[in-house]
Amino acid sequence: MDNIVKVIGDRAFSHKLTRRTVLSAMMAAGVGVLTACGRTGEMAANVAPDGTLEDKLNVYTWGDYDDPEVLGAFGDRFDVVLQVDSYGSNEELIAKLGASRGTSGYDIVCPTDLEIPQLIENNLIQKLDMSLIPNFETIDAAFKGQRHDPNDEYSIVKAWGTTGYVYDVEAIPEELTTWEDFIRVAQKEASGSTLLLEDPWEVVAIALAAKGYDLNTSNDDELEEAREIVVEQIAPHIRAYSSTVSTSMIQGGFKLLQAFNGDARQGFLEVDDPDRWKFVFPTPTANRWTDTWCLATGAPHPDAAHRFIDYIIAPEQAVLETDYIGYSTGSKVFNDPSVEESYEYPELIFPTPEIVDRLTPSLRLGGEQTRVDIYTAAQVRSGS
Repeated sequence: MDNIVKVIGDRAFSHKLTRRTVLSAMMAAGVGVLTACGRTGEMAANVAPDGTLEDKLNVYTWGDYDDPEVLGAFGDRFDVVLQVDSYGSNEELIAKLGASRGTSGYDIVCPTDLEIPQLIENNLIQKLDMSLIPNFETIDAAFKGQRHDPNDEYSIVKAWGTTGYVYDVEAIPEELTTWEDFIRVAQKEASGSTLLLEDPWEVVAIALAAKGYDLNTSNDDELEEAREIVVEQIAPHIRAYSSTVSTSMIQGGFKLLQAFNGDARQGFLEVDDPDRWKFVFPTPTANRWTDTWCLATGAPHPDAAHRFIDYIIAPEQAVLETDYIGYSTGSKVFNDPSVEESYEYPELIFPTPEIVDRLTPSLRLGGEQTRVDIYTAAQVRSGS
């Protein structure tokens, strides 16, 4: 089937990341591939009574967040027309699902773990039929039974990562290691050329971490201290707020960028002078987030949706997806060190255990509206 994948979003697939051919060779040879019940991703598809899947599948996810070749292979194999629309924030996703109340037309959505409880409470996602996703057995135990979905009923890990920052070592020759360094340099060498993520929790977390507070605090006094840092100290020096950090690195004009580790890796792969940039996993802590595959309430193509999730989390696809997006997909296949070492910039995909141990998963414990208010005030102060 021609033109099987239609992608609509704020970042077109106009670029092609460098690939390591060893990955494809490794999968073809079966090296390091874990299977469920002795089988790989070639499990029998969930089929309709007439023997076929639905012929369409609608996915709503983050921009440029899946390998087009992996998506195309699914469409070709199962004769499904796959349409992928994209959003730039969890808030945008929730607004779309909330407004439609089960009539959005989307089958699969990819919220961050932080949002799962409220999506369940508001009936915006529905339970998965895990009997139709046997490749769930290939997911590492660390990504099962998590706080946001303790019984693994509504979500399956799509990718996980953390937040840090990238800086131009020519413009900022000193070594940066902390969030305090980020705040200080944003006001000096990187004034007017600093980028913050388009995310209230992440932006406020910079200040909370620098003060040594819990990133999930709901304490009013602590959040007010964070407000002063974000709005008064950082915001006047901010050039832009964006979650497409790799694009900003390529386009130029920035010296300091708050960034997700995988998006930073995409930038390193595409800029002309990667040695000019350095990524920091800052101390004392940062977010550890997990994006998830979920079934939207009212999904019009549930059979194809379950088959897609089962397909894309299989080890063969997991390694290709990780290479493209720059984030680990939570598969057991990465327990084999030789698989990790096959990637370019593996240190950006797979933080060391020491780094992982100091990360803080984002939670909703109160103070969410205060964070939004701080973020909005910062944008106004920055003139964005």
